[in-house]
Amino acid sequence: MLGWWRAASAISAGCVRRLSMAKSKFEYVRDFEADDTCLPNCWIVVRLDGRNFHRFSEQHEFKKPNDDRALNLMTKCAQTVMQELEDITIAYGQSDEYSFVFKKKSRWFKRRASKFMTHVVSQFASSYVFYWKDYFKDQQLLYPPGFDGRIVLYPSNQNLKDYLSWRQADCHINNLYNTVFWMLVQRSGLTPVQAQDRLQGTLAGDKNEILFSEFNINYNNEPLMYRKGTVLIWQKINEVMTKKIKLPKETEEKEVEVTRTRTKVVPLHCDIIGDQFWEEYPEILAEDS
Repeated sequence: MLGWWRAASAISAGCVRRLSMAKSKFEYVRDFEADDTCLPNCWIVVRLDGRNFHRFSEQHEFKKPNDDRALNLMTKCAQTVMQELEDITIAYGQSDEYSFVFKKKSRWFKRRASKFMTHVVSQFASSYVFYWKDYFKDQQLLYPPGFDGRIVLYPSNQNLKDYLSWRQADCHINNLYNTVFWMLVQRSGLTPVQAQDRLQGTLAGDKNEILFSEFNINYNNEPLMYRKGTVLIWQKINEVMTKKIKLPKETEEKEVEVTRTRTKVVPLHCDIIGDQFWEEYPEILAEDS
């Protein structure tokens, strides 16, 4: 028994020596790493934007003012990010940007800001390249797209709701302008500079009037995805699957339909500025979500 104890002690001592030997005189450089831990009890928002996407969209011949392929590809990438990083409770996207909201109590990577941002941006960018061919079947990807990211902390639920409201209001403002601008260019034959001059100083009502009186377009009838952007949330979905099973006293397998409930990332095109959305999905802001 004493021999066994001595052997175990020798092994333990050997492990300690190896661990101490593994360290080097160069490890002091780790002290230069900045502490970027996010404050506790705050919503962590990672927003990414396409880098030089105006040029990217032109070279890849995006349809103006909105290209369903590009918007749906952005949403696919955002869904992939949420599926990989399950601490994201809601995401919102429009044009070439997406915002990802991490739970208030998330302990993911010890709440290090650099980890949140780099994981979101790298996962999104790689997904954009990976899924490109699924949405742009006849358009070759000419060069890799770039995305940049930033992190903002919001301490209260109202702060977070106001942030998302700001992004959706921005979506409406930009889309209304772009819709009128491209109608003037594509259907009235104005140059981009002339269209810009025509719209300078106009209000939302003026733009709506131009669309209706000159192009017979009621802006309120434009697709919600263009006007409201895309909201991604987690929802329980019932999926019907076909499964082969062998019943008792049966010699051959039979196909039967089986319903399974799964939690998936679901896209919505709806208003998030008012109270209705938050009343319908209270679990998004729940403390224990």
